[in-house]
Amino acid sequence: MKHYMQRTAVQGSPTMLAAISKQWVRGAKVEEDRIHPFRKYFEELQPGDSLLTPRRTMTEADIVNFACLSGDHFYAHMDKIAAAESIFGERVVHGYFVLSAAAGLFVDAGVGPVIANYGLESLRFIEPVKPGDTIQVRLTCKRKTLKKQRSAEEKPTGVVEWAVEVFNQHQTPVALYSILTLVARQHGDFVD
Repeated sequence: MKHYMQRTAVQGSPTMLAAISKQWVRGAKVEEDRIHPFRKYFEELQPGDSLLTPRRTMTEADIVNFACLSGDHFYAHMDKIAAAESIFGERVVHGYFVLSAAAGLFVDAGVGPVIANYGLESLRFIEPVKPGDTIQVRLTCKRKTLKKQRSAEEKPTGVVEWAVEVFNQHQTPVALYSILTLVARQHGDFVD
């Protein structure tokens, strides 16, 4: 029995591919407005909705405090002499502190439609962050997945995947990843 396989390639600009796939892709147009994306219900969010955060400068005190809090005393963070002889040439900020600081920049702390952090995917640390570097974050709605209501009592929700781009003062990406959030819907779909 012969099997025939077809392969299809869709080509176009990132903005065109996002429009066709209904999923934001890196390089596609983003939409910023006055409303923080974490203030929008599932139905109100659109792929491409984006937030550019304020900046935060990383310090040696951040490194020491995070090491004490986390227990991560890896030499590249804590030992100036060993770090100077490493591939980094000096001490570097903990990658997980960069993630924590990024969350501190993009999270809206008030009660709103975002219910919970649902996960993190595809994390890559692209460039080291050193004391004195300043980070900024772009958070962009990448895709939405409806969660089916299993009962009338269950709160209607959906999962939103966000592209997170952390970059330094030179606009060089230092970390790229996706986070997933559980977001409230305005209307349920449960049918008995």
